[in-house]
Amino acid sequence: MKSASPPGTEPEQTSPTYRPALAWTLTALSLSTLLPSLSISIANVGLPSIALAFGASFNEVQWVVIAYLLAITTLVVGVGRLGDIAGRRRLLLSGIAVFTLATLLCGLAPNLPLLTVARAVQGAGAACMMALSMAFVGEAVPKERTGSVMGLLGTMSAVGTTLGPSLGGLLIASVGWRAIFLVGVPLGLLALALTIRALPASTSATGPARHRFDSLGTVLLTITLTAYALAMTIEGNSFGPLAIALLAAAGAGLGLFVITESRAASPLLTMPMLRDPVLATGLMTSALVSTVMMTTLVVGPFHLARSLDLNPAYVGLVMAAGPAVSALTGVPAGRATDRFGTQAMVVVGLSGVIGGSVVLSLMPTAAGVAGYILPLVAMTASYATFQAANNTAVMKDVAPHQRGLVSGMLNLSRNLGLITGASVMGAVFALATGTSDITTAAPDHVARGTHRTFAAAALLVATGLAAVLVLRLHSRLSSHHNTKPNSPRTTIDP
Repeated sequence: MKSASPPGTEPEQTSPTYRPALAWTLTALSLSTLLPSLSISIANVGLPSIALAFGASFNEVQWVVIAYLLAITTLVVGVGRLGDIAGRRRLLLSGIAVFTLATLLCGLAPNLPLLTVARAVQGAGAACMMALSMAFVGEAVPKERTGSVMGLLGTMSAVGTTLGPSLGGLLIASVGWRAIFLVGVPLGLLALALTIRALPASTSATGPARHRFDSLGTVLLTITLTAYALAMTIEGNSFGPLAIALLAAAGAGLGLFVITESRAASPLLTMPMLRDPVLATGLMTSALVSTVMMTTLVVGPFHLARSLDLNPAYVGLVMAAGPAVSALTGVPAGRATDRFGTQAMVVVGLSGVIGGSVVLSLMPTAAGVAGYILPLVAMTASYATFQAANNTAVMKDVAPHQRGLVSGMLNLSRNLGLITGASVMGAVFALATGTSDITTAAPDHVARGTHRTFAAAALLVATGLAAVLVLRLHSRLSSHHNTKPNSPRTTIDP
């Protein structure tokens, strides 16, 4: 049933005299998707050089990455909702400007603390870019091309991840570590100029609706997500007293958030909204699949180096195959989604991830590099297919005044999956190897850890596939009750 937009939150309008070419629109949205992912992977490559430049330990310098991820994870839902209220174009432009300025400050930072702060600010800008670029698809792109554009944005994210290590290594070798940040400044300025030119002017909420932003709920959600993210990262793959205390704080924060939202006049999230089966299933499967894909990044280097005895150069080359395949698969996967439907392609994507995980859980080391890289390629291509179809399914029929919020929730579920995968699946891998120091573990122990970790990964994604199949069956059984199947789906109104 179609929900009426709250007063003052009407969809952002495109002036009849200003309809930019779709190519310019897609270029602007693509840059806003590429830059945040590039800023993650390119900074990882620079950590050793940054540590040397500032005389810092690894534990200190890793906050250059953690601060960025924390800012994105904790802010992405709030900025998505704020964009729905204050105007998505306005907030996206602000986010790009903040991102670009912070990127410049990162390149000029005189010490590690200021670099870390600048990275957190950069992450805040990146949160706006990630949430709102996807939200713009619903209003800037014809509905029949939604899947293709979602696939394109997935491709650009993968390109950023793939390009980061090689570009960063080249810049560090030729210019120095500051160049890995400074190279993003002209790209940020280009994204800003294209967004100004290509995206339609937006209208912000007026009257009573202008004060509908749930500040208390947003603060509580931010605190809860910060505690969870720190619990998953602060002690690496181990869970000591500090991590347990942070998890307890996250649980308490979640309880307070639920209570606050149930009493708020204009809540950030509502229980009826989360009971929407398409949204709930999409968020759950996104988190599960992201957890498993992070497993390939955590387990892969150890398996390749210890079990298959590859040198670092070959390890990097094999690991680059995943993002490269994802970049090549995104657009075709989006077109397939438009042609065959979201539900079918979600099932295909999840099945491929499960199949690749099962093969990796059984593949003997005697199969060599091919025995690892072929299932990895299948998993990554399937992941790109799932992402394009799942994002389209969740976003396609969302009410206009909720696109920023739901886009932020999708990005949040993926980030939480990545964070959980790095920590929990890393702990599973360490436990399965049977040693406290994986770097010195025997090759057969590492192979055993790889097999058991990917077996657990297959079970996780199978859970998500079961939920999708149940939803599909329920949709078929209840289809004769839907009189307006194309109406906007979700609502946050009390």
